[in-house]
Amino acid sequence: MQGNVRPETMERITTPELAQAFIDEQLAELRAQIGDKRVLLALSGGVDSSVVAALLIKAVGQQLVCVHVNHGLLRKGEPEQVVEVFRNQMNANLVYVDAVDRFLDKLAGVAEPEKKRKIIGAEFIRVFEEEARKLDGIEFLAQGTIYPDILESDGVKAHHNVGGLPEDLQFELVEPLKLLFKDEVRVVGKALGLPDNMVYRQPFPGPGLGVRCLGAITRDRLEAVRESDAILREEFAKNGLEGKVWQYFTAVPDFKSVGVKDGKRTFAYPVIIRAVNTKDAMTATVENVPFELLQHITARITSEVENVNKTPKTQYLCGVTSLLRCF
Repeated sequence: MQGNVRPETMERITTPELAQAFIDEQLAELRAQIGDKRVLLALSGGVDSSVVAALLIKAVGQQLVCVHVNHGLLRKGEPEQVVEVFRNQMNANLVYVDAVDRFLDKLAGVAEPEKKRKIIGAEFIRVFEEEARKLDGIEFLAQGTIYPDILESDGVKAHHNVGGLPEDLQFELVEPLKLLFKDEVRVVGKALGLPDNMVYRQPFPGPGLGVRCLGAITRDRLEAVRESDAILREEFAKNGLEGKVWQYFTAVPDFKSVGVKDGKRTFAYPVIIRAVNTKDAMTATVENVPFELLQHITARITSEVENVNKTPKTQYLCGVTSLLRCF
């Protein structure tokens, strides 16, 4: 498959048979493209990069080097999970890079989301280039680019793997999923034998919590996003919403509000809860979360997370947009 435009005649991948046909086609194309060279993969542990990793492992085996960059913007427990699943269970050739301070220093004082995306994307590439210089024969950079990334990057927003790439990129790109929608990627992942908790993991933007910590990133708000998001995900799992709701997360804006906590007046950050469903990652509807559950989640977040406010009248901020992953 060449180019960045999905052919009108391309059949939607909805069955294991169609997924296997796609896999067979991609394995042949990957082997032809990569040859005997080595390929570097940005492995976040999300659905897209995991499926790319599985394809490349089948196609070129140990020629693949997976690099997991902890930029400090991942969800709670994710760096540890990536190491456990990929290095210990899947026997991947995994390089772990702790770059938390490096990324947060670069992002200091940057409030505009597009600038944050491009800084994060460019810094990612620089990290990969540094890792590649430590290795011999790296000529390719694999990415989990999918079709909505390409569509949205045309005038909507820059993606870390589309609009954020530097002009002097030293690698040839490998993007086997770039013409697929998210639901198709999941079908392919199942056909590749990846575990369900990986295949059905909810989407997570490349810039991570950096675009859910609204405005200029501060460490206290970043931790408030991370901890509140962990509570939300835990409660959704307990209440049977994991796997039912396509994407759910919290965001913390860069302003404070007056409230009450432990019987005292407070001036702290509000938390936005968002839960949406989609089939194609391009349109969305709000999930009807039971109000009692929202009350329970609110109580946990406001009591367990530092620097978060509890107001006398709690307001849930939800929204539908024509494009997802807006944070």
